[in-house]
Amino acid sequence: MKRFFLVIIILLLTPFLSLADAVKNVAITAIVEHPSLDQIRDGVKDELVDSGYIINDNLNIQYKSAQGSSATAAQIARQFVADKPDVIVAIATPSAQATAAATKQIPVVFAGITDPLAAKLIKNWEPSGTNITGVSDYQETGPQIEFMKKIVPHVKSVGYIYSPSEINSTIVLKNLQSLLDKQNITLVAVPAQRTADISTAANTLKGRVDLIYTTTDNNVVSAYEALVKFANENKIPLLASFPDAIERGAVAAYGMSYYDVGRQSGKLVVRILKGEKPGDITPEIGQALRLVLNTEAAEKQGITLSPEVIQSAYKVINK
Repeated sequence: MKRFFLVIIILLLTPFLSLADAVKNVAITAIVEHPSLDQIRDGVKDELVDSGYIINDNLNIQYKSAQGSSATAAQIARQFVADKPDVIVAIATPSAQATAAATKQIPVVFAGITDPLAAKLIKNWEPSGTNITGVSDYQETGPQIEFMKKIVPHVKSVGYIYSPSEINSTIVLKNLQSLLDKQNITLVAVPAQRTADISTAANTLKGRVDLIYTTTDNNVVSAYEALVKFANENKIPLLASFPDAIERGAVAAYGMSYYDVGRQSGKLVVRILKGEKPGDITPEIGQALRLVLNTEAAEKQGITLSPEVIQSAYKVINK
């Protein structure tokens, strides 16, 4: 009799056990591959693993890069929707917009989006009530300008290369223009629609600016070495809003770790995999801004970092 009841209990529990042990499928897409976006992807994966998921066991992850093409981003989004994963992680604005346009049912977690409101991914910073949530890399422009003045105290003109088609870049441009004008600092903004245009755009800044400020514009970051070469040859300090730029040759960076943005995004993915609805999860902003310096780059780009600046840095490298 006891054995009979045991069998009944097992039969009743089997559907729930199967559900608990079900393999989860996460699809990750990015507009392009470069160190900052790659770190977001790696952070998401590591967070999933640390939360108990085992890749190729109870978790399948597929990843595709659009290689800088919005059309390819749309194709990837449609393919992912057809695959019906449990969650789609969309890294950078073009990929997030393409994914949001492709599905209203599959949960979408955006990551590394400067202004998800302007990108029309969410309406406000409250739970969306839709299939979308995520983590923004938005940074207030005021502290970034104070950072520029800290590194180059005599700054009177700032160079900014941007992609007109990237909402995150045009939002930064608008904010920079407004705040720099109030401080009598000239902004020299140069559009570069393609990665191949970065070198030409940089050459137009020669003799016109005291520093070049860079954000995570995907075209700019993809051609960062060309920008570093220009800065070194023309003794113009190259500053950035993302710490990864330091390893690639920028003098100074003040921003958040994109690996941490990935980990933060991964936590939202885990919550969805465990049953929460994305529309019930409040969108978040990345945390912990850090000042990172490259003393060798400073020497190459003709600038001396003060002892006070060096002492205040989270990290100093000589590379």
